Amino acid sequence: MNPPSSRRKLIKNMIAGSAVLATGTQLLSSYTPVSKSAEELKPKGNIHHSVCRWCYDSIPLESFCQSVKEIGIPAIDLVAPKDWPMLQKYGLYSSMCYVAGDVSLTDGFAESNFHAKLIPQYLEVIPMMKAAGYTDVICFSGSRRGMDNETGWKNCIKGLQQILSLAEKNGITIQMELLNSKLNHKDYMCDRTPWGVELCKRLGSPNFKLLYDIYHMQIDEGDVIQTIHDNYDFIGHYHTAGVPGRHEIDETQELYYPAIMKAILATGFKGYVAQEFIPASQDKIGSLKKAVEICDI
Repeated sequence: MNPPSSRRKLIKNMIAGSAVLATGTQLLSSYTPVSKSAEELKPKGNIHHSVCRWCYDSIPLESFCQSVKEIGIPAIDLVAPKDWPMLQKYGLYSSMCYVAGDVSLTDGFAESNFHAKLIPQYLEVIPMMKAAGYTDVICFSGSRRGMDNETGWKNCIKGLQQILSLAEKNGITIQMELLNSKLNHKDYMCDRTPWGVELCKRLGSPNFKLLYDIYHMQIDEGDVIQTIHDNYDFIGHYHTAGVPGRHEIDETQELYYPAIMKAILATGFKGYVAQEFIPASQDKIGSLKKAVEICDI
């Protein structure tokens, strides 16, 4: 037989446990969107949504554009000039452009040997972007290859300064993506927000920003919301994906994207947030639709 004090303690613990379960249920229901009608699917307009094309390469581009349009996503990321006409056919914006040539994540601006190839590619695409009405193009630091930080910064500045003046004249922003070097892109140089911010400061141009990839920086840094709060002046674009695995951004992973989106919105950010997860579900478009609902705060 339990003494009265033990019984009171047991009852108290049961009540507390019920409260935790109730709270957990509310959090899960707020995180997992319910099925919505076509009218309800219309984005609220607080977050400018986009999606990265490469994650859906198995779907023909025209079919993908149709699906993106139906979901209510206004833009697609990482599209080269040859495919811009297809986006334009469906009234979709190219929110983060590729250069016309081959894109390399390893052979970037941090190594001066690659400048002779990279600089003409950007000098070619910037006027094309201006004519098409696009404003943002991606770039990469490339691999470290034994370089110290100072050498990498100096090489990036030397190369980027040769294209920044043209970008400034045409209203184009060049954005260097932050990628993790722990798991996916071993030896990548621009793998920490402070490294990228220092490059922005040294270049001193409003037309050079960082593409903050939430997935990559969660792996290499963590502390996502505080980092966004502290460095938003240097961030021009965001990518999403679930951690671990780079799959759906739902309740199966460790990041709580509604809170991250609220933090982004609180900075006054007016650019695009692009979904860049690799769908694990067979219903790839269904996963994309759910991700937009999660982020549409």
